[in-house]
Amino acid sequence: MATQSNQPQSIHDFTVKDAKGNDVNLGIYKGKVLLIVNVASQCGLTNSNYTELKQLYDTYKDQGLEILAFPCNQFGSQEPGTMEEIQEFVCTRFKAEYPVFDKVDVNGSSAAPIYKYMKSIKGSLFGDNIKWNFSKFLVDKEGQVVDRYAPTTTPLSIEKDIKKLLEKA
Repeated sequence: MATQSNQPQSIHDFTVKDAKGNDVNLGIYKGKVLLIVNVASQCGLTNSNYTELKQLYDTYKDQGLEILAFPCNQFGSQEPGTMEEIQEFVCTRFKAEYPVFDKVDVNGSSAAPIYKYMKSIKGSLFGDNIKWNFSKFLVDKEGQVVDRYAPTTTPLSIEKDIKKLLEKA
């Protein structure tokens, strides 16, 4: 959680739980471009998104891209598994090397603080709520949320936006 006394200034002010329940301070990603995605294993968008996220990660990880995946079971109960099952699915079936964090809620009063923050910075045309699995937030090297993409926006279609941020000094 961000310090209580003042509002978070960037994504780097948050601490989240990894897949094993350990705290991860997102400040470790300073200087990296982040693509933050709420993921699910049983969604119609699962195969294409995980496949393209892996392609993006393999292409740009050495240039400073990190993908942060947050499993979420709020849409059609499409992420019902345990964290072990989710890790197994993502890492074995899709060979993902980027971090998969603990399961979170992205909407409602129980929404993870990082999601409340990102939605407050980048609301959508239809209100702040995340619409479905595989909504994406693009974050610059300073931890500022610069863009938000709909679930149906494919990872590869935002490659040009990622490249632009990676090329910034």
